[in-house]
Amino acid sequence: MRMQNQRQVYGQELVELGRENERIVVLEADLGKSTMSCMFQQEFPERYFEMGIAEANMVSFAAGLSLTGKIAFVNSFAVFAAGRPYDQIRQGVCIGRLNVKIIGSSAGLSDFGDGATHQAVEDIAIMRAIPNLTVIAPCDGVEAKKAIRAVAELDGPAYVRISRNDMQDIFPEEQDFEIGKPYVVKEGRDVAVFAAGVMVSMALKAAEQLEAEGISVRVVNVSTLKPFNDKAVVELSRGMKGVVTAEEHSYIGGLASAAAYALRGSSIPMEAVAINDVFGQSAHSADELMIHYGLTDKDIVNKIKSILK
Repeated sequence: MRMQNQRQVYGQELVELGRENERIVVLEADLGKSTMSCMFQQEFPERYFEMGIAEANMVSFAAGLSLTGKIAFVNSFAVFAAGRPYDQIRQGVCIGRLNVKIIGSSAGLSDFGDGATHQAVEDIAIMRAIPNLTVIAPCDGVEAKKAIRAVAELDGPAYVRISRNDMQDIFPEEQDFEIGKPYVVKEGRDVAVFAAGVMVSMALKAAEQLEAEGISVRVVNVSTLKPFNDKAVVELSRGMKGVVTAEEHSYIGGLASAAAYALRGSSIPMEAVAINDVFGQSAHSADELMIHYGLTDKDIVNKIKSILK
């Protein structure tokens, strides 16, 4: 299947949106060649603001631009986009429901070489806790493109999590993207796996392996982490022997926490494939880190089998 880089797709779609809507402006924190916001800069230099390594100021500036009718896209690595300007996001953007879109690039463990300081393993938890903020983690380049367009049309603040590395296309080109809607990628009758981001492809690999053993797995892409569709998760879990969540994020405050809350009061067994309460570290590749932190198809297979036992 085709592989695409979410950052590249994001940069291209941002330019396309800029051509369609003159209200769109882009702000960067000295990482434009990595986040790919530089594509917008080349096309629309008069609507591009290089703010330097000053994320808090960047978000406040974006809030001001939104009050003049602009749609402001704020860019940085996810770990900095969610962490450094937290107060400005909460106080300046989300309380007033301002039209600011925060794009967290190189999310999760995808920035494998730079270690713990650059790896966002808790950004979803931070952002989900802020009222009025939509939080999305696309599963591939196709969904990233559609999600960016959706948040551009959304009247209010949003956070989109973008991976640094190439990802396998899963989301159908002909499928419309709807904020808040989980998508069944594969039907199954024994266990439901709710996955986000790169872990959707891992879940599909796990399901394929288990089919050979007579175990049927339903794979659900939960790209919208907030607003979280509790009702859909309950319905998609109905009749299953168990539920597994899979995310490239801490088990605290992310998909596992959201699904557990949705299924509160249910007797269905649940397991999580996620990062334990630890920071990341440097490695030679993203795959090396995914194996080390137990974020592979084999880990999903083992969790499913443990539930069925």
